[in-house]
Amino acid sequence: MRILSLIAVLAIAIMISSPLYAQSPKRELRAAWIATVNNIDWPSKPGLSSYEQKAEYIQLLDKLQAAGMNAVIMQIRPTADSFYPSSYEPWSAYLTGTQGQAPQPYYNPLQFMIEEAKNRNMEFHAWFNPYRASNSKNFIPAPSHPMVSHPEWFVSYGGKWYYDPGIPEAREYVLNAIIEVVRHYDLDAVHFDDYFYPYKIAGEDFPDQQSFKKYGARFTEIEEWRRANVDYFVETLAERIKKEKPFVKFGISPFGVWRNKDKDPEGSATQAGQTNYDDLYADVLKWLREGWVDYITPQIYWHIGFELAEYKTLVQWWVEHSYGKHVYIGQGIYRLGQKGWEDKAEVINQITFNRSFEEVHGSMYFSARTIVEDKEKVSEQFKVLYPTPAIPPLMPWLESTLPLAPSRPLAKGNPAEGLALSWAGEADYFVIYRSESTAPDQPDSSLSSSILAKVRASPNGKHHWIDHNVEKHKEYSYIITGFNRLHKESKPSPPIWVKTKGTNKAIKLVKE
Repeated sequence: MRILSLIAVLAIAIMISSPLYAQSPKRELRAAWIATVNNIDWPSKPGLSSYEQKAEYIQLLDKLQAAGMNAVIMQIRPTADSFYPSSYEPWSAYLTGTQGQAPQPYYNPLQFMIEEAKNRNMEFHAWFNPYRASNSKNFIPAPSHPMVSHPEWFVSYGGKWYYDPGIPEAREYVLNAIIEVVRHYDLDAVHFDDYFYPYKIAGEDFPDQQSFKKYGARFTEIEEWRRANVDYFVETLAERIKKEKPFVKFGISPFGVWRNKDKDPEGSATQAGQTNYDDLYADVLKWLREGWVDYITPQIYWHIGFELAEYKTLVQWWVEHSYGKHVYIGQGIYRLGQKGWEDKAEVINQITFNRSFEEVHGSMYFSARTIVEDKEKVSEQFKVLYPTPAIPPLMPWLESTLPLAPSRPLAKGNPAEGLALSWAGEADYFVIYRSESTAPDQPDSSLSSSILAKVRASPNGKHHWIDHNVEKHKEYSYIITGFNRLHKESKPSPPIWVKTKGTNKAIKLVKE
């Protein structure tokens, strides 16, 4: 076993040195889901003090950033409860241990989480579960829970409670609960996962027959009515998000199979036991065709070569049905070490395949715990895949103003720490590019390998950053560009060329 382990490590080391693997894209979404339901990822258990919750979250983000992530998909409304003060639903029991009880000492977890993500230049996608109301049939809702004020909106299925998607008042209530967050918080995106109507349970029908009789007169089949309910919800939410804040993205991460080909010639060559269209009543292709979503992240949680739902087959199918929107792939790294996932390079092989399609703009990993705990040494695979930072991809259909090029760039030797850079400009954040070169050569800003750092903008428009990784008797060139919140990049600043000298640990410039 030890010999096999050493061989695996050696193989990964060879990949790291290979140009094929070392050059990663400049623009790529690299995200991790942070699940709060059942305390999967954060907080580690309910009822921690506010100080403990904050410390855990900071450590989690630091580890995700070290792994190369540039976005987090943060679950903030797991079961009709919230990780923020809500006008519609109670505080989550996964946060405090008691539904309806605020954190102590009081703080706003959502605001804190957004600020910490922004401080690291990570996108913050707020993850909502629209219909799930509890994970237990016997749970006792807090007095402020809508199950108390409107029990007629909810149904029990499979030992859990759900909003009935067919009741217009219930749908409107959930829509308003989500838009409240869009309105009051600095989100980059609103995100749904695969839970619309729940996964089917053998021998049990979803109990919405009375709703169908009352509201489904236009439909002959209850299945078509259910799909129409979800369509209405997705379309309406998309419109309201863009009306409230046009720059906020809307993305959905559905189950990996839309339909099997034996049910529909447009379906994939798979044999999935349940599918989006037929079982969850989620017509994902319609949402893409109609332009209701900005991105889709199919959860392709199977290994390459899995017979019933083959990874490469499904990636290619979603690429062919993207309708011009971004495709990110949901990667099932929680399965590392399980049957079919024994290959130490499985993640590398999957991402390398993804990158062969220009329509695939990145990945989302389920879940953060696997990365934080370094399950099956997944960090070694991330070192291969993400040797350099990446900028999230552009969505050209979302309009925004191009930032002006940064101005007045300066470099000064800093005897204690390295080389201090300063510049002026207005942008959401800046990217510093560096190369070891002399005038007139400049860094190639099209390459991720030229990216030295991403720097959050200072409120006063005067920005500073210290390059700690400089050596004496070297020549460097720098350029700086500005980015807006949708990652549109400015023209570069005037270049800076420096030549270093120094004694002991001091770094100075030959001409300063």
